[in-house]
Amino acid sequence: MTAKHEVSVLFVCLGNICRSPLGEGVLAHLLEEEDLSDRVRVDSAGTGAWHQGEPADPRSADVADRHGISLRGRARRVRAEDFHEFDYIFAMDRSNLRDLRHLEREAGGGASLTLFRDFDPDADGDADVPDPYYGGVDGFDLMFEMIDRTCAAFVEHLHAELSS
Repeated sequence: MTAKHEVSVLFVCLGNICRSPLGEGVLAHLLEEEDLSDRVRVDSAGTGAWHQGEPADPRSADVADRHGISLRGRARRVRAEDFHEFDYIFAMDRSNLRDLRHLEREAGGGASLTLFRDFDPDADGDADVPDPYYGGVDGFDLMFEMIDRTCAAFVEHLHAELSS
């Protein structure tokens, strides 16, 4: 990466093939629309290594494509350096947040480690993005709605952060 980004964001789910690549893709798309993509670095990773090197789940890619979003990344596992390189690390659910906190204790770092849906203006008390992997297409549509809405709210947060 040649450009120095002012803010960096890492989305994390279990296998890095459903939720976190969709978060990465939606946020990157919104940042492009807001002319912020040169100021914000976005990536995704998983707490597990089962799918390393694989593209996003076809159902995540399909829901993204239906909304004009490309998912280009390949699955990777969270690395110790991530806790030093990223400003925001978003866990897609409480289980991954626990795993990330454990990894952060070992790695150190200064990232803001939080549940992604803490930024969701419509969160109903359950801040998890449900894992749609073992369900049907409806779960992927619901996941997209949550991620899109929360990314939009986070972009508003970034506007304030980057203008201060």
